[in-house]
Amino acid sequence: MFFKPHSPTSVGAALLGLACVLTTLPVSNAHAKKKAHTAAHKGGHATHQPTEASVAYGRSEAVLAFARQVSERHPELDRVWVENVLQDARRLPIVERLIMPAATPSAKNWMVYRARFMDPLRQQEGRRFLKTHAQALQRAEDRYGVPAEVVAAIIGIETIYGRNTGNFRILDTLATLSFNFPTGRSDRSGFFRSELEQFLVLCKRDHLDPLSARGSYAGAMGLAQFMPGTWLNYAVDFNDDGRIDLLNDTTDVIGSVAAYLHASGWQRGVPTHFAVSPPKSDTALATLLGPDIQPSFSAYQFTNLGAQLDQAGQEYPELLALVMLRNGTELPPDFVAGTSNFWAISRYNWSAYYTMAVIELSQALANRRQK
Repeated sequence: MFFKPHSPTSVGAALLGLACVLTTLPVSNAHAKKKAHTAAHKGGHATHQPTEASVAYGRSEAVLAFARQVSERHPELDRVWVENVLQDARRLPIVERLIMPAATPSAKNWMVYRARFMDPLRQQEGRRFLKTHAQALQRAEDRYGVPAEVVAAIIGIETIYGRNTGNFRILDTLATLSFNFPTGRSDRSGFFRSELEQFLVLCKRDHLDPLSARGSYAGAMGLAQFMPGTWLNYAVDFNDDGRIDLLNDTTDVIGSVAAYLHASGWQRGVPTHFAVSPPKSDTALATLLGPDIQPSFSAYQFTNLGAQLDQAGQEYPELLALVMLRNGTELPPDFVAGTSNFWAISRYNWSAYYTMAVIELSQALANRRQK
């Protein structure tokens, strides 16, 4: 799911400021980094049917007011149609629980996280995906500059190439998080109201049935787990059949993932990261880590602060970010110097761990292709 930071994003993924919970599986784009980082990830692989008792929103005052506002902003959406769709939405208590951070979050551990997404199934299915969709992947690389293996790795991490796309009804999840966002954490109901609105626009534009579309508990859909807003703004009709289908059309999915990364700043031929040793000074380290994973320092500034870049990193002409990947409480963290392309991948899911997992899976797929 993909959750996007600058449109919702990512995705990607739906909750700004959400900490990375490494005991859950990720999904995404959608795209909303730092907007639904954990939400997207846990929800994207939720294949179970929600079984708890749910309550239909019906024609409540909140629903009718929302329907009126949506129809006023979007003349193509008839208010009666919007009301009829929304009255069938159901409040899902399980979604309210799943969106909350873990009560006892475990320490971040890059090695554990990496192992989860470098599993034999993803690598095997990834190689098959590259072979089966070689033509579409090459076209996407030619047009957007994003290597085929990076596109394949994202789809593999998000849904294991369509095996786990989520089984929550999107209308229910977005309505629940719009009208009954749980207390006890930063209120993101505004974000989900926007996504619910975009979902209705998307269904009308692309002739989707709003009562049947399914995905993650955070509202991400399809093989690449795009949030509705990301789908509307970044998805492309890559097979030129006159419609965009990210639920069933793998060619559209491939083109849309590449297009999204391109729009997020991907640069053709630029590395994703360089090897680096962190500075010994705690003050210098805190300075370099301050902007998180957003490239903010030149190679000269890295060196001046005591970080040691490899030769390629020293010659890199653009800004870099010092990226720290913790390995639990027993082992020292790993570090890399992230480039603009590291940042572009993180727009799918604002997490250094997610981004590095995409990179390592893509490298493993590329190495297998070359053998």
